Amino acid sequence: VGAKQENVSGVMLPAFESQVQASGSQFELTGLGRGGQQIQKTRAVYIKAVEMLVELASLQTAFVILDEVIKLTNRRVNAIEYVIIPRIENTISYINSELDELDREEFYRLKKIQGKKKERAANAQRELERKAAETLATADDNDNDDEHGAAGSSDTRNILSEQNDSDIIF
Repeated sequence: VGAKQENVSGVMLPAFESQVQASGSQFELTGLGRGGQQIQKTRAVYIKAVEMLVELASLQTAFVILDEVIKLTNRRVNAIEYVIIPRIENTISYINSELDELDREEFYRLKKIQGKKKERAANAQRELERKAAETLATADDNDNDDEHGAAGSSDTRNILSEQNDSDIIF
């Protein structure tokens, strides 16, 4: 009996084969009558039986090894399906929730900044309007002083006011 290794789907399986010696038998001339033929038939049947037993042993060993490999593969598949994949899905959902929260925070922050900018712009506009009104009031007071004969007052005008300027000819 000889043994060799066969690769079946990435699994090394032992394969047995029987080796029959083809050299002359010691019993070739035994029983020149009918006894020798019976011995030769028995010998041939025995050789076939041994070959079948060797093939059966080879197949049985292959089945046992393949069964173990299939069980191991099923354990790995179950581990991936019921442990690893749910962990990865939980991690993905956690990352998505964190990203959504960051988006909400960013949106809130941008709205706050936009509100502050609008508030600053409104304050600046009110300040400009207040200054324009003060300048206009000051200009009106100066005009009133000029009309009442205030001496040495300069003729200053409010550029921001809505008064029409007189045309200047050069």
